Amino acid sequence: MNRKIIIGILVLAALAFIIGPILQNSSSTEEDTLAATFGFESNLATKWDERVNVDIIVQSDEVETLELIYNDSVFHTWSKPSKKLTVQFNAGFYGLGTRTIELKSTLKDGSTQSDRRMVRVLSDIVPDIWIAKRLSDFPHQTTSFTQGLEFNNGQLFESTGQKGQSVVAQVNLQTGEHTKHIGLDATYFGEGITIFGNAIYQLTWQEQKCFIYNKESLQLEREVSYVGEGWGLCNDGKLLIMSNGTERLTFRNPKTFAVERTIEVYTHQGPVTNLNELEYADGLIYANVWMTNKVAVIDPMSGKVLAEIDATDLVLEGKQSGDVLNGIAYNPTTKKWYMTGKNWPKLFEVMFKKTA
Repeated sequence: MNRKIIIGILVLAALAFIIGPILQNSSSTEEDTLAATFGFESNLATKWDERVNVDIIVQSDEVETLELIYNDSVFHTWSKPSKKLTVQFNAGFYGLGTRTIELKSTLKDGSTQSDRRMVRVLSDIVPDIWIAKRLSDFPHQTTSFTQGLEFNNGQLFESTGQKGQSVVAQVNLQTGEHTKHIGLDATYFGEGITIFGNAIYQLTWQEQKCFIYNKESLQLEREVSYVGEGWGLCNDGKLLIMSNGTERLTFRNPKTFAVERTIEVYTHQGPVTNLNELEYADGLIYANVWMTNKVAVIDPMSGKVLAEIDATDLVLEGKQSGDVLNGIAYNPTTKKWYMTGKNWPKLFEVMFKKTA
């Protein structure tokens, strides 16, 4: 799949973080003319639940009121502040991710000035490394550009991509045959699926449509719209969980598809972008990381990456002339895990082994 546009956007976002503070001043954008500024240079990086001292320098006697605003919430307010202030700040209050911290000065004449910086909150956990070990393998159709893989009541379901080739199918695990399937119109590029109740939800890549089918008949029952791209999909038994190729996962109401909450997925080093095909099992989210041999194991409450699964051995054995690793499914009936890739000739039963 060609996603150069996505990569370009991610590069621009990273550059925006590096470039430095965004200063808003009613009369000037030069930091030395602001009535009050942060005492740290550029932006701020911290970790989950870490408390850091934030220095504030008041450069003018004209400051009547000073507010420290984080993620649009006022954390501290000072009246007629002194020349130098220090406040202890826990940026993890709103979870992992990149947010804005603002120092807003109200002057005696009623005008306002703002010094704005970016804050990036990293995870406080170094992920464990697990190795995906092959236990056995099964046939997989090389025409299947795998986008979603999921078991339901012992039955394997798969969704595939590419315009004109996108389908949702029931799959015979032993033979790889699609015993029943329904195709998308050639104008749609199919993406991930999940099964909630008696319905199969299928995302589309850039068409901003989710198609909802009857699980038994595979007949289309309805469709809903969303904003942005669709990549992977799973559910926790209450909400649908959707990826869009960034580090963000969106939790949606299965009836309305409305956004209930979001998390950003981070390690101790930074965001994990390109989150793709998803699986939910035993209280954790498993996410293929597109264009890598890795699967991130994610805490669905915080977004912290608890472990990274290295599937390099599977790629070396199973990819052949196919495309990237994509497709992870847990069968709760047998408590077995399965992995494959786009256009791979094999689907693997696997176990995960933690390295020393």
